[in-house]
Amino acid sequence: MSLHFDDAVDLAAAIRRKEVSSREVLAAHLRRIEDTNPAVNAIVTLDVERASAEAAAADDRLAAGEEVGPLHGLPIAHKDLTDTAGLRTTYGSPLFAEHVPTRDDPIITRLRAAGVVTVGKTNTPELGLGSHTFNPVFGVTRNPYALDRSAGGSSGGAAAALAAGMIPIADGSDTGGSLRNPASFCNVVGLRPSPGRVRSGPSPTPWPSLSTKGPMGRTVADTALLMAVLAGDDSFAAPLHRDPGRLRVAWTPDLGGLLPVEPAVIEALEPAVRRLQESGADVVLDCPDLAAADEVFRVRRAWQLERSYGTLLDQHREALKPDAVRNIEQGRALTDADLDRADRLHTALQRQVAEFFTRYDALLAPVSQVVPFDADLVHPTSVAGVEMSDYLAWMGACSTFSATHCPALSVPAAFTPEGLPVGLQIVGPLGQDRAVLEIGAAIEEVCRAGRRRPPEPVNPAAAGG
Repeated sequence: MSLHFDDAVDLAAAIRRKEVSSREVLAAHLRRIEDTNPAVNAIVTLDVERASAEAAAADDRLAAGEEVGPLHGLPIAHKDLTDTAGLRTTYGSPLFAEHVPTRDDPIITRLRAAGVVTVGKTNTPELGLGSHTFNPVFGVTRNPYALDRSAGGSSGGAAAALAAGMIPIADGSDTGGSLRNPASFCNVVGLRPSPGRVRSGPSPTPWPSLSTKGPMGRTVADTALLMAVLAGDDSFAAPLHRDPGRLRVAWTPDLGGLLPVEPAVIEALEPAVRRLQESGADVVLDCPDLAAADEVFRVRRAWQLERSYGTLLDQHREALKPDAVRNIEQGRALTDADLDRADRLHTALQRQVAEFFTRYDALLAPVSQVVPFDADLVHPTSVAGVEMSDYLAWMGACSTFSATHCPALSVPAAFTPEGLPVGLQIVGPLGQDRAVLEIGAAIEEVCRAGRRRPPEPVNPAAAGG
């Protein structure tokens, strides 16, 4: 029975109706993991015994007539940054290669209560830093659509596992694009929620954290179903509908000239935007002034990293990758004047963006400035002929919107002539997460790129060994 590419919404409903068992669904996904994971390297810790026991227990609860949760019986692998009691969680760092937490992260508690079957953990960069998934513990995660290309990051393992049919839903997290960038690279959906929508422990700074947990799926509806659980808000699970003919959206291919973007990205997205316009949407070329966003993001990120990892730097400097050391030290070098300036810039930025959204339902933009790049690179060093100053610079299409705190969704939109996925980013007003999902569902229906699957079979030899 082939179930591994069925939508999560449909699978969950079929399990509840007892048309298929949780055991059967798990078995189908375990077969898929066995077939594809050696080449893709998306799931880095696999616990078949635990998953089998949980699937059996899920079937027993249904047979006994017990009330079950909205994700009952669905297999999932959790991002390796998120603590899972009794299951190895390495954060992609050699310092934690054998770390087994004793407590679940709050989102794992919610997912378990909703009925998921945990199969393992998905790969992430070291300490989650960067939008390309590789680390010294497990190596590089490869793109199922092109095994020589990056799957993005830091939720790259989650996105690649979804794209390859290893799991039907995935949790991830996002600071500067870590849900959206891999979703774009792997032709799946990723939502960065508004701050506070998904609670996962206290912020390491006095401000709302730049980092947030969030959902991923192969469809917008599947992503919304998972969001309902993560946010504890059933309204996200209601059917998504937005008439394109009643939409007024802005489109910016380069954030108002702020960022270099590869021509291949714009050439892929412009036909998708035209199709949305042809479906009745009012599409206007426009963008708010986002010039201050990069400074806000970099200052707050550096401050957050120092608060989170400063002790680790003091105790294990030699074991941390150079980018981590540099970013933590940048946080230590910040002065009160730097923080005050970032705070004032952020207030002005939010005011400008809020005014912009009085005129538009959403802003459409590229998710990434580049198409999926060579998996053996650390990061792109230039974009459209412009040299990148560091490993953060090429992520600006996502990190800019992280600084605004607006909800942002990556939806499959197009493919390059070489068959590489390109996602469209939908940014909405602060707090309007469901509206962003509704618009995403409308665009998903217009573009239909999300139904294109990776080539079969996945060939381990093509991954370069």
